[in-house]
Amino acid sequence: MTTSPVRPPDVVALGGGHGLAASLRALRQVTPHLTAIVGVSDDGGSSGRLRQQFDVVPPGDLRMALAALCGDDTWGSTWARVLQHRFKSDGDLDGHALGNLLITALWQETGDVVAGLEWVAKLLDAQGRVLPLSTQPLDIEATVVDANGQHRQIQGQSKVAVVTDHIEAIRLIPEAPEACTQAIDAVMQADVVVLGPGSWFTSVLPHFYLPQMAEALHTTRAKRILVLNLQPQTGETHDYQAVHYLRDLAQAQPEFRVDVVLADDRLVANQHIVTEAAGVIGAQVLFGQVANDDPPFDRHDAKKLASLFRSALKHGNIGSWQ
Repeated sequence: MTTSPVRPPDVVALGGGHGLAASLRALRQVTPHLTAIVGVSDDGGSSGRLRQQFDVVPPGDLRMALAALCGDDTWGSTWARVLQHRFKSDGDLDGHALGNLLITALWQETGDVVAGLEWVAKLLDAQGRVLPLSTQPLDIEATVVDANGQHRQIQGQSKVAVVTDHIEAIRLIPEAPEACTQAIDAVMQADVVVLGPGSWFTSVLPHFYLPQMAEALHTTRAKRILVLNLQPQTGETHDYQAVHYLRDLAQAQPEFRVDVVLADDRLVANQHIVTEAAGVIGAQVLFGQVANDDPPFDRHDAKKLASLFRSALKHGNIGSWQ
């Protein structure tokens, strides 16, 4: 008796910047059915300049996600480099990434954020889909507490990302922005939702502060995987250990449940404490070696992370892990 092949799972990865790109480079080795949902609150650098000048969502993290989904063949690797190419000059182009300009041009041509991204993905032959969290630019505001117990408000992702005072809470401005419809649909139809790694307060948690996305993340039938950061991040989580991310999530989203947490066993101290904290949010921890063996050591190795993702899928009996 023959059995029909198992369809690889539909996976949605949420976040932004280098963390999301790391997940995408690993996940495209696991499944061809991959969607990235990217935060749109960046207000610095090339993205911030284009956001201000053209009143568009910041393209930088969307560009990085598209580059991460490029194939490893000559076409894909070439376009990934071109997309990431950053101009150096004495003129107005200085500091701009070519991919940011390309994406912005296609938004102007199509008049549609999602359609413009789809055209870029076709050009790159990207192995997946990239969607914005919202089709309007957002801002992050954080309430921070200094060593003297004094509270203050900090607005802007670029400023929140580098603050060294304790971040007590964050919120999005506007408070109830309209979510990208296609992003909500992707989460609801997914077999697996992946959160992290990435800047905790400015890339990962903001997805929970957009009401429609928060509801989708809580109600989807998808298995939920959280990938822990390898090292504290200079600024917003400079004093964090692995357990702090889990405790933050349990406190900020007490009803949210995670199925599997992925962590590097070489970098996590007190693994029994991490395992206990994961249990509070309903998760089991899969430890493995996922960090680069060579510098930079705070980045995930795509092949190693892909292997641990396969273990997580097998652990949850999800789709194919061939």
